[in-house]
Amino acid sequence: MADIAEQHIFLLDDEPEVCQAVSETLEERGLAVSHFTRAADCLEELHSQRCDLLITDMKMPEMDGIELLAEVKRLAPWIPVLVITGYGDIPTAVTAMKAGAVDFIEKPLDRESFLHKITSILRQSPSSAYTGKALTETETRVLKFLLQGKSNKEISLLLKRSIRTIEVHRAHLMHKLAVDNLVDLLKWAVAMGLVRLPAKRQRPKASEDAQEQP
Repeated sequence: MADIAEQHIFLLDDEPEVCQAVSETLEERGLAVSHFTRAADCLEELHSQRCDLLITDMKMPEMDGIELLAEVKRLAPWIPVLVITGYGDIPTAVTAMKAGAVDFIEKPLDRESFLHKITSILRQSPSSAYTGKALTETETRVLKFLLQGKSNKEISLLLKRSIRTIEVHRAHLMHKLAVDNLVDLLKWAVAMGLVRLPAKRQRPKASEDAQEQP
């Protein structure tokens, strides 16, 4: 489990007063917090700062929570996203979970429940092993093809790039994800929920296999 004292949280809410109050609550627990009132500023910082958990309000004027989720999953799919929704807005919360949110919590926030949920997410998140640097658009596409089992040559044909260029993008994304081989990359992808391994088929019981003798 990760040491939450070393984790960095991004907090996004278009209301400055809410941002400040929630940030102070988290900092009282020894957590480092960067807070933003604009989604664009938050996304920009993802390119240069490590983020171990993103907490975002669902309804914002420039970009709603679902749009933000999609962009975060493209830039840094390892980052868990906790969505804050309005009271009783369960359909929106379900949509957020389907879009990739790790969990949701309703307003008004209960301090202890909020802190407990954040602590739980940080301790269980496998993201702490990674550099936290965002992937470029091409790196993301290369990653998806690698997870589909495609070779560098196949990817080069699909993206119309040289094999050497694909090798460079592959090296960069693996460095960012702190893995050095395809096996570890697959393990990372499974841990992040980007791919699912096929369930093992249970062997039928002997009694079910046996056929009646004439």
